Amino acid sequence: MERDMVKIDETLCDGCGACIPNCHEGALQIIDGKARLVSDLMCDGLGACIGHCPQGAISIERREAEAYDEEKVMALMVSKGENTVVAHLQHLRDHQETGYLKEGVSWLMEHENELGFRITDVLDRVHNVKSGEEQAACGCPGSAARSFAPRAAAHTGNPMAGRRIAAVAGGAGGISGGAQGAGGFVSGGGTAGASAAGRGGIIPGQLSMPGQEPAKQASQLRQWPVQMHLITPGASCFREADVVLAADCVAFSLGDFHSTWLAGKSLAIACPKLDSGLESYVEKIRALVDDAKINTLTVMMMHVPCCGGLIRLVDKALGLTNRKVPVKIVIVSAEGEILQEEWN
Repeated sequence: MERDMVKIDETLCDGCGACIPNCHEGALQIIDGKARLVSDLMCDGLGACIGHCPQGAISIERREAEAYDEEKVMALMVSKGENTVVAHLQHLRDHQETGYLKEGVSWLMEHENELGFRITDVLDRVHNVKSGEEQAACGCPGSAARSFAPRAAAHTGNPMAGRRIAAVAGGAGGISGGAQGAGGFVSGGGTAGASAAGRGGIIPGQLSMPGQEPAKQASQLRQWPVQMHLITPGASCFREADVVLAADCVAFSLGDFHSTWLAGKSLAIACPKLDSGLESYVEKIRALVDDAKINTLTVMMMHVPCCGGLIRLVDKALGLTNRKVPVKIVIVSAEGEILQEEWN
């Protein structure tokens, strides 16, 4: 497959480091006085670093690139010297790419006699990172890829504590959703609450039962970053995963976004109206399908015309893929209602 990649002309590079903070993925580092691309895996090819190179040493080239191969990358890193190998392995470690890290170390051990340095020295440096300049060289820490398990819901010794109960239906003195009934209390507004009360249901809202604390809903986010320009399709969190691609506003409209829609899935967010460089989104969606081999893709959009651009990007990407995945389309109203939910 072809993809855009950063190219560095080392004859022009003076090692000033101006490009480093602008590499969102932290794929560039200054090694031995030159800017080096330490991981093809993390380079998105957007070229955010280009405009910050005063020497014009950075460009973007489109070239054939196989699915990520750690052994081939390690062979390239070795040709650049020990410091570049250390930086590459630290980079994989910092982005929790443990599988690739093991592959890289295994390759080094298999080729130990061909190296101009000792593997033990490399591993010592990889696992004893200094603070300050050595870590700062990786770029913005907020863009570093991380995978983590969703946090457990907070609870107390009282099994009822923390539950947000806005209504106990049917009884006088219950809390209803739209009007104050006989002895009742108002919580939120609208007929949905009142009708649910009439059915004997429990209505989500802003009030708790007396003596109880409001619930702390557990986050279901499994990885970072989530913005489409910053995600890396080759990251382990996307491999064979169920993925949600949500318009930026969706999570603010849906009160149950985490518990109902995000649980057990990896996430990417985008705004088809305000984001620039949308063509890169097409390539990333294609890579998620073909390279990461995701299981399903759920596309969540707001019920506004501009949000339709998100599904058009998906359709364009799917027209370029070699494999097909089930795609669910979910359309959300500003009031938080699901207006459409269907598999394509």
